Amino acid sequence: MKAILLAAGLGTRLRPLTNSIPKCLVPINGEPLLGLWIKKLIALNVDEILINVHYFAEQVEHYVAQSPYRSRITLVKEESLLGTGGTLVANQDFWKDDTTLVIHADNYCEDTLTAMLQAHHQRPTHCDATLLLFETPQPQQCGIVELSDHGVIAAFHEKVANPPGNLASGALFIFSEHVFDKHLSHFSKGHFYEISIDFVPLLINKLYTYKTSGLYVDIGTPTAYTNLQSKLK
Repeated sequence: MKAILLAAGLGTRLRPLTNSIPKCLVPINGEPLLGLWIKKLIALNVDEILINVHYFAEQVEHYVAQSPYRSRITLVKEESLLGTGGTLVANQDFWKDDTTLVIHADNYCEDTLTAMLQAHHQRPTHCDATLLLFETPQPQQCGIVELSDHGVIAAFHEKVANPPGNLASGALFIFSEHVFDKHLSHFSKGHFYEISIDFVPLLINKLYTYKTSGLYVDIGTPTAYTNLQSKLK
């Protein structure tokens, strides 16, 4: 099993905190968010982790070089940002033939993901991936899903004014080894794509879900970051 930690973003919304540090290294109770993700993935018995870097790349490189798990980590530097989907396409040889977790490294996740992995293994046979869901108090700022009776995504609404509920995508996926060849092989390397815009619509009715009961937070703004820190004290 493999994992991709998407960590190249500029962290624009989190400024001024990210004026001198990449978003993935923002400390959560004293530990960089990236470190929390790496530990979680190792506990899940992930064999190899790919991390894409761009903004303050040298800081992430230095952090990974000090990690006790560095032998399992591959760093890929993007000279220009490819988007979350473009990174997957560019690095398809790393992950396309394996069960792979795809994670936005700027989210805080309390869940161990053990139950999500089990749900993925028990997904309906026509589903090729599983998406983590959480309840959000701000549905207009999230990708909101509609589900079938069997927990499969029937519709996806990306940051719309009047979303039909508050069940949101955590942008955390488990892809089966069939996802790339069946759904994504027509995308070209070197182009900019976003998972939620370009890939998720192709997986409607083929994307199973797992709803976390733990804390799940996008720390994209100073307010969200401060609120999370307060909750964890």
